[in-house]
Amino acid sequence: MSNIPSELYYAKSHEWVRDDGDGNVTIGVSDYAQSQLGDLVFIELPEVDADLAIKDECGVIESVKAASDMYSPVAGTVIEVNEVLNDAPETVNDDAYGDGWVAKIKLSGDLSHLLSADNYTAIVDAESE
Repeated sequence: MSNIPSELYYAKSHEWVRDDGDGNVTIGVSDYAQSQLGDLVFIELPEVDADLAIKDECGVIESVKAASDMYSPVAGTVIEVNEVLNDAPETVNDDAYGDGWVAKIKLSGDLSHLLSADNYTAIVDAESE
């Protein structure tokens, strides 16, 4: 069973969102997604200052098994990216919800469209059957 922290929000495309409480959010790839991809070898991060709409492609995550697009789970402007992932993409495998965060975004919308941990768990369970 994947680790799905209850304090986070989730997108159906397997990104997570942490409300930083200051109008900004931190986003990343869920533990379930990284476990499905396997050992990560490359992550293309979004551009700082990029304006993103919900579901905009904002990067690529590549593993030894496959490459997958990352989509923005929120609307807003990228204010910071996790540069550590340029040299150590496996950080997402090791700590998807901590050191493996992907970007920080200044929100221009809200989080009401995102899934709760319980709803995301149901999606993961259905995909795992």
